[in-house]
Amino acid sequence: MNLSEHHYRVDVKWTGNRGDGTRRYRGYGREHEVSAEGPPMILGTADPTFHGSAERWNPEQLFLAALSQCHMLSYMHMAVKNGIVVTAYEDSAEGTMRLNPDGSGEFVSVTLRPHVTIDGSLHKYTAQSIHRQAAAACFIARSVNFPVNHEPVVVTDGTT
Repeated sequence: MNLSEHHYRVDVKWTGNRGDGTRRYRGYGREHEVSAEGPPMILGTADPTFHGSAERWNPEQLFLAALSQCHMLSYMHMAVKNGIVVTAYEDSAEGTMRLNPDGSGEFVSVTLRPHVTIDGSLHKYTAQSIHRQAAAACFIARSVNFPVNHEPVVVTDGTT
């Protein structure tokens, strides 16, 4: 088993055929299902700007969620390595995607805003600083060609 290489598989199934396929740009639905062995199915669509539904996840939201999740999981790993006890973690991530004149687009920046609660205040400085280590270790952030900014806040839960 090669531990230096990991493979992932997801299946995407378009469910937006309203009877005429893609005969007209506004005539087909952007609905689709994202599935993989094990977890529940994700109901996907396009961003509402691109004729999708606000009730389903769009690829841009899922991409942003992947960046946020990866940073959180990398941070938890760094916390353990540095003796930091995390008792709560939340993030309000935001991303900016720019459309180009030719209709293509790309993300140009993402800002993660983790709010981390730690046990006790002795390690607050370390808890703040390991966000840099987590950013450097995050597989998803290392795979993008735009800045992933971090505005972390660390608070203590009052225990020692």
